[in-house]
Amino acid sequence: MGVPSFYKWLVGKYPSIVVPAKEDDGGAGGTSSPPPPGDAGGGPNGVYHNLYLDMNGIIHPCFHPEDQVYPPTTFDEVFQAMFEYMDRLFRIVRPTKLLYLAVDGVAPRAKMNQQRSRRFKAAKDAKDAELEEKLLREKFRAEGREVHPRETNELSDPNVITPGTEFMEKLSMALEYYIRARLNNDPAWKGIKVILSDANVPGEGEHKIMSFIRAQRTRENYDPNTRHCLYGLDADLIMLALASHELHFSILREDVLQQNQPENCITLAKELFKTEELKKCRGWFPRTTEMTPRVKSPKKPYQFLNIWVLREYLELDLKIPNPVVKTDIERLIDDFIFICFLTGNDFIPHIPSVEIHECAVDLLLEVYKKTFNKMGGYIVNTEKLKDKHAAYLKVSRLEKFFHELSLYEEKIFLKRYELRERLQRNILRRAAEKEWNERNFDNMEQNPDGPGLTVDSLSAQCSISTCSGDKSDMTSNTLELRRNLKDTLRNKQDLITSGACKPDTIKLGLAGWKSRFYREKFGVERFNEAGNLKNDMVQKYLEGLCWVLLYYFADVPSWSWYYPFYYAPFASDLKGLSQFKISFTMDKPLRPFNQLMAVLPKESSFALPKCYRKLMENEESSIQKFYPSDLQIDTHGKRFLWQGIAKMPFIDEKLLISATKTVENELTVHEMSRNTVRQEKIFVRNSNTMASNAAIGQIFDCSSKKLPIDPAASELGGWISPVDDNGISCGFFRSPVRDLEDLRNVQTVSFMFFNPEPVKIIPRLLEHVNKPEKTLTEADIPTRPMWHTYPGSRPPETFTATEEVQPRNSSFGRGRGRDIRTETPQLGGNYGRGFHGAGMAQSRGGAYTFQPGGRDCAGSGTLQRQQVAWRPVGAWARGGSENGGGHGGNGQPRGW
Repeated sequence: MGVPSFYKWLVGKYPSIVVPAKEDDGGAGGTSSPPPPGDAGGGPNGVYHNLYLDMNGIIHPCFHPEDQVYPPTTFDEVFQAMFEYMDRLFRIVRPTKLLYLAVDGVAPRAKMNQQRSRRFKAAKDAKDAELEEKLLREKFRAEGREVHPRETNELSDPNVITPGTEFMEKLSMALEYYIRARLNNDPAWKGIKVILSDANVPGEGEHKIMSFIRAQRTRENYDPNTRHCLYGLDADLIMLALASHELHFSILREDVLQQNQPENCITLAKELFKTEELKKCRGWFPRTTEMTPRVKSPKKPYQFLNIWVLREYLELDLKIPNPVVKTDIERLIDDFIFICFLTGNDFIPHIPSVEIHECAVDLLLEVYKKTFNKMGGYIVNTEKLKDKHAAYLKVSRLEKFFHELSLYEEKIFLKRYELRERLQRNILRRAAEKEWNERNFDNMEQNPDGPGLTVDSLSAQCSISTCSGDKSDMTSNTLELRRNLKDTLRNKQDLITSGACKPDTIKLGLAGWKSRFYREKFGVERFNEAGNLKNDMVQKYLEGLCWVLLYYFADVPSWSWYYPFYYAPFASDLKGLSQFKISFTMDKPLRPFNQLMAVLPKESSFALPKCYRKLMENEESSIQKFYPSDLQIDTHGKRFLWQGIAKMPFIDEKLLISATKTVENELTVHEMSRNTVRQEKIFVRNSNTMASNAAIGQIFDCSSKKLPIDPAASELGGWISPVDDNGISCGFFRSPVRDLEDLRNVQTVSFMFFNPEPVKIIPRLLEHVNKPEKTLTEADIPTRPMWHTYPGSRPPETFTATEEVQPRNSSFGRGRGRDIRTETPQLGGNYGRGFHGAGMAQSRGGAYTFQPGGRDCAGSGTLQRQQVAWRPVGAWARGGSENGGGHGGNGQPRGW
């Protein structure tokens, strides 16, 4: 799952949490958690005992890499790229005890809505790209420029990266080969135990990993100083690591914020396309000969995000003045995780006024600290997660938090609306200037007195030279076609520049905005109907918050629960929470083929068994309505098409299962195997103590189906069960990956692995944990103004001089007042001309002023240019009346 933009915000505010990863002992960069005394092994980044790989963070970059001139075109090439990727991660971390590979299995129903949306949007994007490519090819052909023919391959559709597909089945076999090969041949793997949780083991990869950690730390002889490293690309891994309450925990990931990345593959390609051989290109673009060696792009740097440092930051940043209850950093961290759910994730949408790119987490922290004493203490109590009636959530305290948060709602909406209006005007102005310049440039081209070589003649010469070129010219043209296609698709995604932006008929923040919202989004006209709808949304959203809390800290509370709306309720609507009774019913996950039916569009039906495809494609099918050919995307308030909300029918799970049962008897034996639920496997060398003990146990007790693992010998809890290693015969294991050697004299053994059931949740540090020395102070916590308190999209700069400025005015409020004909002066680069520039209507409720140094600067005051605490006055600060209304006097909220 993902928490958009969270990682960027986190590293920006708490920079010391990340250190660059060393790839050799002499490399530059920071070190990891210091190794414990007498602990042997470890790599250039210190000692890590356990390495966990969220495999989908490896599968996707290898399946459709962004930075390769010669990306893979077959499954086998993807697998080999993955092996290289994992080898590099292993060398960086060098775990001394355990490697855990977790592939995403069948997800909870709450996640499937997001998976379904992504895949349907990807199919629509692919259609658009195919059409644009066809047009570009016709254009190149008309210009006499030859390009390689369009071609598809095994990797044309990334939707096959879903449990139950043939690709995922082959991936499971490839990973088993990789594990056995490394255990057999690599000395660094000699003492390692490896657990493989493939796509047929239900659950998201990162949550399978966290379930393992939670269960292991409840063991009596668990080492509280175990050092964990988790690799993955999703920002929610940070939250999960915090929720584990394991101190010695690091997240390993690519340094995605590094500025000096290669621009694209084209620069690297210049030297490669000097030869006359055909070259291999991605997707619809042509393959090249196998004779050309694969050229690797520069390695991306990695970095460690250290959880113990983040905990230290949070302890300082969440300091409550004169708290009414005893400060407990563990509970503060739990509350921090919980309130961050409001920014949205893969299970519930974000509250409309809470956007991470608007520094919403800063606002959430400020509101939390401000209301902590009013609430009476902490919001969640994770020691009560097993309670069936949601005693783990103090809803009365949460409601007070929501009330305080709602006071900022209209201010945020108003600023967002005005910034968007200004952006649209600026873009339209620039577009008009560009058109004017191009028109004048065209006139210059026709000037007979101008330069002898016009653009037209230059184009003709280029066209002639291209036509007469060799195959390298054809490849160069194909690369240019690819670039043009990429630019065209990117421009179409920008709704403003492409002219596809619809007028904003809701105008959040302006009087009557809430009634307009429910009318536009839900077709609700009457006040009482909207009230009933809000009540349902609030109940389901509260359920969603509880569901995600349980999922993060314990386990899946219900496989079938999901949030049945496209939008979250407003903060001002989240009240009366105590009337709702929250409980979940534990059930079973879907089988892989049913999940495929739930998330794949028609365009990806080839990934299904034939007997399932007809359910999707046949118009008489009872579930055909779940696969609309026309995808409706709501782009209200969005600049880019990809940000839009795909409004598709929600899957009726019971109807889906009843439909698929009618065709299950048509599955082949191989397809039935793909559709089964499996258990994790554990792999060790024959010389490993656990393998020896397990073998002895089987000899003396052949009737035992599960053998307990001896924790004293293996430092691992749980059970193992014999597994049929039918892939090994007389020490021989055939390679499932083309061009990779078969394994001979195999010295590995595997078992089914069963994690111990956690007896209880331990939401705190364990006893006898070694705490690193603290290195931060309160001075390391940056102070910055809230997003809604300053004009422009970026915070103000530091001011040192005095300058006379006019007050900033908003054109929204009570709608009365005189017309301002003077233009607001610029305040540095971030302020521009003001929200509306000339012609703004001054409003009593909309004046925006500053009060530096405690002085009221409303009207024609002076502004001291120095670093001050910025805060607005007027309607943006007051929110209109006390209840959030803009008119004042009456009790009716302004939105209505």
